[in-house]
Amino acid sequence: MNIPENLKYTNEHEWLKVEGDFAYIGITDYAQEELSDIVYLELPEVGKTVKKGDVLTTLEAVKTVADVYAPASGEIVEVNEKLKDNPGLINEDPYTEGWIVKIKLTNPDEINELLSAEEYKKIIEEE
Repeated sequence: MNIPENLKYTNEHEWLKVEGDFAYIGITDYAQEELSDIVYLELPEVGKTVKKGDVLTTLEAVKTVADVYAPASGEIVEVNEKLKDNPGLINEDPYTEGWIVKIKLTNPDEINELLSAEEYKKIIEEE
């Protein structure tokens, strides 16, 4: 299972990649595997402000529906338009092509509360 070292993680299986004042958000390899084939998601609106823990979007997969939560607070500045026509990109490449939103961080200190790759790995080993 792929758990990149350069990302931060949540207990709910989201990842966050920080680039300066911005962060990309998606779901982990483990999460996409558990969900199976993702067939639909509604992308949030650009310009929407989210707080840590808010629902960003809901993913519809063949066997279930799952919420994706914001791992940090910020303003959505970009959504991955490719997912409209091809939500399966999340399954194929969850960490690069399958990112869901990009936010401008409003409280960068929240990142310190997220899990490292090592901590996240322990959580999924226990599930």
